[in-house]
Amino acid sequence: MIIIITGASHTGKTLLASKMAGKYNYPSVSIDLLKMGLIRSGYTDLTPLDDDKLTSYLWPVVREMIKTAVENGQDLIVEGCYIPFDWRKDLEERYLKDIRFICLAMTDRYIDDHFDLIREHASDIESRLDDSDCTIDWIRQSNREYIKGFEKAGEKVTYIEEDYVGTTDSLL
Repeated sequence: MIIIITGASHTGKTLLASKMAGKYNYPSVSIDLLKMGLIRSGYTDLTPLDDDKLTSYLWPVVREMIKTAVENGQDLIVEGCYIPFDWRKDLEERYLKDIRFICLAMTDRYIDDHFDLIREHASDIESRLDDSDCTIDWIRQSNREYIKGFEKAGEKVTYIEEDYVGTTDSLL
């Protein structure tokens, strides 16, 4: 089984992936780690700020990793922001049947009510060296983009509306 976990920044994707890896004993791959490895090694001139370009740059590699894992009967959790809204079009049914897709998104109300908590937990799993761009408006806008894009593509979005832990624990 392949589990893809995506969503806007700060939605707890990495934390959910870590919990799932522990529960199911699946290996987990962070697309952010792949991104930074390619950037820091000089294999790309893209920067961490090139989000749109990074999705089209990273997705072909991630897609082929997923296909290889399915072909080899391996379990894998793939987690990160860089999954295109129309990702399914790039995979045949023989791959799709072995993929569980999760998109996390926070509602405006959740963001408004829990912004300080979101910021407080931003580095629970990975250290964010500079999180100064994390404003309430940026978080709202980013979540809205993921909701709109994935819902338009026909994907189910898991809304974090009141309780992050309860919502994500229900996905385990």
